Amino acid sequence: MPGIDHHQGLLWKSLTERDDFETLDKAISCTLPKVRVTTMNSKQLNEASKFLSYVLRHEPQSIGLQLDTEGWAKIDSLIAGAAKEGHILNRELLLVVVSSSDKKRFAISNDAQYIRAVQGHSTESVNLQYIEKEPPEFLYHGTATRFLESIQQQGLIAGARHHVHLSQDMATAVTVGQRYGKPVVLKVEALRMHQQGFNFFQAENDVWLTGHVPIFFIHQE
Repeated sequence: MPGIDHHQGLLWKSLTERDDFETLDKAISCTLPKVRVTTMNSKQLNEASKFLSYVLRHEPQSIGLQLDTEGWAKIDSLIAGAAKEGHILNRELLLVVVSSSDKKRFAISNDAQYIRAVQGHSTESVNLQYIEKEPPEFLYHGTATRFLESIQQQGLIAGARHHVHLSQDMATAVTVGQRYGKPVVLKVEALRMHQQGFNFFQAENDVWLTGHVPIFFIHQE
């Protein structure tokens, strides 16, 4: 890998062969900050993250990529498929994108051969099995003011995605809302919903998921 010296490469290979993935994770984590500073810039990481979201969540077929029902894709197939469409990826870049994502959008398998988005899928080929959990009393949904009229009519719906996404804190919800325009935060009575039979799940990156939030559980902050 560019940016990874020969001795580090041998160490990583040895740890993988011994199935010592805990030590491997620590070794990679110690190396990544140096790699990130010396070989990559924020624009490159942002563009790669957006591309990964597109193909791992929504349109894997756009590069001929196959996802299993849990959303995993072979890293080698991802790199090859992306190259055919003019997107240059390598394992170093993927490792940095995964480790540096503040939202922890992606995960790499323990054997470092597969990658997936941890939530947010719209493709029908993926059916992640989340463990149902009891939510906190309140959760938050960040959106833009231009969507309020629709939400007031039908509540929060998953749309093309499999679930409605909810945040544990208002600050995160504000950040989410800013992606779509003038932000507004909606407070959801999550625990009361759960007590009335609505299912809640939590993804690996701590995003809360549910199928639908009726309007009478929603309050504008």
